[in-house]
Amino acid sequence: MSDGSSFYITTPIFYVNDVPHIGHAYTEVAADVLARWHRQAGDDTWFLTGTDEHGQKILRTATANGVTPKEWADRLVESAWQPLLKTIDISNDDFIRTTDERHEVNVQLFLQRLFDAGYIYTGEYEGYYCVGCEEYKADSDLVDGTGEYEGQKVCAIHSKPVELLKERNYFFKMSEFSQRLLDLYEENPNFIQPESVRNEIVSFVRRGLTDLSISRQTFDWGVKVPWDESHVVYVWFDALLNYITAAGYGYDDEAFASRWPATHIVGKDIARFHAVIWPAMLMAAGLEVPKQVFGHGWLLVGGEKMSKSKLTGIAPNQITDTFGSDAFRYYFMRAINFGQDGSFSWEDLSARYQAELANGFGNLASRVIAMVTRYFDGVIPDAGVLDAPDQAIRDTEVRVTAAADAAISRLAIHEAIAQVWQLVDELNGYITLQEPWALSKDPANRERLGTVLNTAVRGIGTLAVLLSPVLPVATSKLWTALNGAGAVSDQPIRSAFDWAGGTTVSALEPLFPRIETSETDGSAA
Repeated sequence: MSDGSSFYITTPIFYVNDVPHIGHAYTEVAADVLARWHRQAGDDTWFLTGTDEHGQKILRTATANGVTPKEWADRLVESAWQPLLKTIDISNDDFIRTTDERHEVNVQLFLQRLFDAGYIYTGEYEGYYCVGCEEYKADSDLVDGTGEYEGQKVCAIHSKPVELLKERNYFFKMSEFSQRLLDLYEENPNFIQPESVRNEIVSFVRRGLTDLSISRQTFDWGVKVPWDESHVVYVWFDALLNYITAAGYGYDDEAFASRWPATHIVGKDIARFHAVIWPAMLMAAGLEVPKQVFGHGWLLVGGEKMSKSKLTGIAPNQITDTFGSDAFRYYFMRAINFGQDGSFSWEDLSARYQAELANGFGNLASRVIAMVTRYFDGVIPDAGVLDAPDQAIRDTEVRVTAAADAAISRLAIHEAIAQVWQLVDELNGYITLQEPWALSKDPANRERLGTVLNTAVRGIGTLAVLLSPVLPVATSKLWTALNGAGAVSDQPIRSAFDWAGGTTVSALEPLFPRIETSETDGSAA
């Protein structure tokens, strides 16, 4: 088990078949902000993401495209999923693919251990299967089809018909873990968050769990069941194990012991897999359960969850090509309460870019650098005696640093940014009230002018450190202009207000350039 200074965080591994959209990127950015913050705090941080490449859906798509499933997966990882990480500046430490040998071999190891321990048996299963979800569906998960699917039962998520399958499969005795799971939820209320997701899962488990079919034998694209190669491992059982196979399970005991358990950031629609099936699997194997499962809300476009079939999916580069990666990261982390559903609109993105990033933070930084350059030839002046307004800024730096760190510990990313933004707003107000341009006109005010600009420089340096996990590009530019020591991403974030730098400032590149927008829809013109 890892000690208290380690922080292992994961995203779900995404189906390679999916086209990356802003919903995927939202999850990636959230995990990335948390990972960057903990790295800057000095915690031993490990951030994992990756792709899920097995299952019937991928086999069928690859066959339709005239290639092997592995060739199809390779193509999509290279052309879509790896580029996504660069587009939105993701700082992952590892990228796991379920076709990696380290994964497949140790999935088999895990499964064999459960089999040897008596947690797996053979049985017949008949039920409705959704290929899109790669999951057998209960009647409550089905709805009546409409249009071309009228008269058929369809998956409530994908709105496509399910298939009635009957197979002789291997089953995991998940029903034996109902009470242990309920005890876990009661003893550790933070294990599942937010509370709305926790309540839903507790209610689900209280109704009683059934055993889980964990193999398929109607197709062969997947990890072979080690004692019976006529079966492949159920794709979810396979996929969930990525969190430990990437961390060293089965081949690097020291790394695994130092990293595990992990904090899992997932969409609320797959929280049940992570908070029910996954801990039951780990309990059966005698391993520690995850540290936490956080099921965030959906991104809505036009009031609906994004869907490729409904043409509501938006590619991240449609935003970053115009607004940049920092604006993408800031908008989704600030505009949406992490854990709740949130609606995306071009108008809101454009308005926040202009008001909060360009006019709020960007203009603040450029004004301060420009005034130090103009009034002190670029030399950062010493502070004299601090008046009440100066001390108030210093106090705010200390207060928001602690408050933002506390919010991050609760995974309340939106709240952490809101806390830091108090310093942005107070510094803008401070400069307006102190009027350094007026002080500069009278040599008798030279010391006071120096104190005001020293206070402002200290403030924007603190902002650079605190906002680095969210705005890595802009804060690096600002840090360079402040001649800060080392890289801004290496600065201890829990003492951001004690940052160190040089004695002068340099020219500052525009942090958030002006963007012309369409009057009709708010998007870039």
